[in-house]
Amino acid sequence: MTIQEHKITVNGLEWFYREAESIGRSDLLPVVLLHGIVSQSYSFRNILPSLAAQGTRAIAPDWIGYGFSGKPEKQDFAYTPDAFIKALDEFIQAIELEKFSLVVQGFLGSVGLQYALRNPDKIANIAILNAPISTSAKLPFKLKQMGWPFAGDMITQDPLLVDRTLEGGSRFRIEDQDLDVYRKPFLKTSASGRALLTTIRNMQLETAMTEIETGFQTWKKPILVQWGMIDPWLSVDGAEGFVKSVSDGELIKLNNVGHYPQEHYHEVILQDLLPFVRCSS
Repeated sequence: MTIQEHKITVNGLEWFYREAESIGRSDLLPVVLLHGIVSQSYSFRNILPSLAAQGTRAIAPDWIGYGFSGKPEKQDFAYTPDAFIKALDEFIQAIELEKFSLVVQGFLGSVGLQYALRNPDKIANIAILNAPISTSAKLPFKLKQMGWPFAGDMITQDPLLVDRTLEGGSRFRIEDQDLDVYRKPFLKTSASGRALLTTIRNMQLETAMTEIETGFQTWKKPILVQWGMIDPWLSVDGAEGFVKSVSDGELIKLNNVGHYPQEHYHEVILQDLLPFVRCSS
């Protein structure tokens, strides 16, 4: 099962995305998977083919400023939640998705949840993998440093920040050939570091968490929360509180799994994710 790589320019922003076309039945709704910081759509490399194998078209874009998508300077793209949400909305329209399942992970995953709250008619259901979803969520020190004056400028230009962040968050070693893919954008252009720096500075996490915490209290569609229990940055307490506050939520605790569950534990995730997103159109 091959993953295709595509590029599309929407309103001057170049999106790179990975896609696995559905095999067999085509009446299932597609799935959009959104990565977190400092990751990219490559993190879903082991998830996409399994979704396609069950007949679900799976699409994972690199956020603007990340991976192999365009990296505009801050005067051309604000790197705020609102800017990401608007760009995502335009991307979804450009690839002509009318309704889909949404999978979000990590810091930036919260932007996907804000998109869902503002576009509920497009969302069939939502799966959340270790993303900030409560007002108790705070930006971890490791990420906060990347936004500091002067120090942040240096930290975000170091390609090894990718290794330290992904391995620190997941608490497991990542293979060198995979780290090569994650590092590549930082080795190619200093714009990758500037995009990361600006994202951290403009994250508006407190405001976003308030929108998510209050908005989902009236949300009626199914939500699956799969939570790595050894996440060093986000506590399961926030996930437990979130699931209790929604009308149709389920929390699955993943033991010995960290902040980036899809990186090492895709088989465990897929056991529940595959049936959850198996929605007929």
